[in-house]
Amino acid sequence: QRILRLAEMCRRLETEEEKVLPFYPSSLTEGEQQKARRVLEETAMEPLARAMKDYMGLERFWQRFNKAKLDEKGLERARAALAERNRELRSMLQQYLAGATISQKVPKDPHPL
Repeated sequence: QRILRLAEMCRRLETEEEKVLPFYPSSLTEGEQQKARRVLEETAMEPLARAMKDYMGLERFWQRFNKAKLDEKGLERARAALAERNRELRSMLQQYLAGATISQKVPKDPHPL
């Protein structure tokens, strides 16, 4: 209940894009979507199905949570790639500086790069 209440409060702070566009477009056909809506509108007979109706409000929460986790993983990979690129550039810079100091001493030697 607390999560649902917080989600309602956060809904007011969403941008227009977040309110209009869903995070995940459905991969279902129109007929499949209609069938799914009919199933959701039916009254549940089984206890588990009735309990699941209580948690339907959490669907948006889990979409946001999963999107945040995917963004986090993407940023971690991007950071690792940038750290690797930084290490390569530092290595190249060290080679260049080493070549520049050597070439000042012996101008006839070829440049190390």
